[in-house]
Amino acid sequence: MEIEAAKIIGAGLAVIGLGGVGAGIGHIFAALVSTIGRNPSARPQVFPIGMLGFALVEAVALYALLIAFFFLFV
Repeated sequence: MEIEAAKIIGAGLAVIGLGGVGAGIGHIFAALVSTIGRNPSARPQVFPIGMLGFALVEAVALYALLIAFFFLFV
């Protein structure tokens, strides 16, 4: 029973980073919308950079979930 509890606690600790991921994604898209709202002609230059930032932040979320599942099922 103690091993099972440790696995669950470890998985819970591994996904704490998802709160930061949510805040990071919100910040990225808020800045993207603000920038495009101020200067719509800058969209072709700014949008790909915003999508790259989204992908990199989302990768952190996937790694956190991978580690949580590793703790739970291995």
